[in-house]
Amino acid sequence: MTENKHFSSNQFTLREVIQNLQDWLKFFISKWKTLVLAGIIGIGLGALGSIFKKPVFHAETSFVLEEGDGASIGQMSGLASLVGVNLGSLGGTSGLFQGDNIMELYRSDRMLGETLLSPFSEEKLLIDRFVEFEELDQKWASKVDFTNLDFSIARENFSVTQDSVVKEVAKLIRERQLSVAKPDRKLSIIQVSISSKDEPFAKVFNETLVNKVNTFYFETKTKKTGENLQILQSQADSVRAILDENIGAYATAQDRVPNANPLLSTATIESRKRQIDVQATGAVYQEIVKNLEIAKVNHRNNSPLIQIIDSPRFPLKRTEIRLVKGMVLGAILTGLLVLFTLYFRRLYQKHVQES
Repeated sequence: MTENKHFSSNQFTLREVIQNLQDWLKFFISKWKTLVLAGIIGIGLGALGSIFKKPVFHAETSFVLEEGDGASIGQMSGLASLVGVNLGSLGGTSGLFQGDNIMELYRSDRMLGETLLSPFSEEKLLIDRFVEFEELDQKWASKVDFTNLDFSIARENFSVTQDSVVKEVAKLIRERQLSVAKPDRKLSIIQVSISSKDEPFAKVFNETLVNKVNTFYFETKTKKTGENLQILQSQADSVRAILDENIGAYATAQDRVPNANPLLSTATIESRKRQIDVQATGAVYQEIVKNLEIAKVNHRNNSPLIQIIDSPRFPLKRTEIRLVKGMVLGAILTGLLVLFTLYFRRLYQKHVQES
């Protein structure tokens, strides 16, 4: 019967492990000149990196978004049904723009494109400023000739190249510079941040983007109730004009026969017709005005509240690599790189010698 072996024949003892660590320590100490030289080179590279790397500026805007109160219009609908008023056609908008959808609007090509084509100053647009400090005219020189591109013309007159540039710049901003988040998921506070190497661009782009997106969100959120309100207002104005006309006609009919003989009914036919017209038109006008006032309340309740809390102000918050920090990081990274290189190089030499 063969003997069971529970242990490998190549096991290391604690003494061998300690001896192996001492050998490695002596090896690295013997290479101290190389390690010191690597540290000096790393310090120099870190210093150059901290000097030549441009700081990044952060423009941040935070605002409170409170959705329209749909519960109140539901209660009003129940009360109005008791008096024969139907609020079904006056209801609020659907759930198309509720919740976190405004955050996705900030990342959309439409909003970023409209912002890029907005003025940065009297002379140039935001996209022109971006191309300038990012040096895209040099980086994309083989594909795009920026000297022949005029982004100040109407968007519908853009060429394919112009549209492509706008989309690519919007993509760069969305992936590298734009941040839209809720600091706390339980709150209704949204924070929009733009990070850029150009401080004025970061501030203007952030302010323009927030204004465009919030305006678009507000208009879309209240579009349906606003249209209903305009229709009811137009109907109320039309019926009021007819009512005024009927009142005038009724007064004219009475003036024609100021002292009608009560025994002659035909003399009062015209005035009675006009009186009926006034009463009917007045009843219609009363109902329309009632629905109009309810629609106004619904429109106000459906309007989201967007209140700016903090907006970007100069000087913007900046992140940069300090000189001392850059030197220390450079020395550590370079030292570790050389350390691992020496380690694997010795392992390779041992493997070659043993084989």
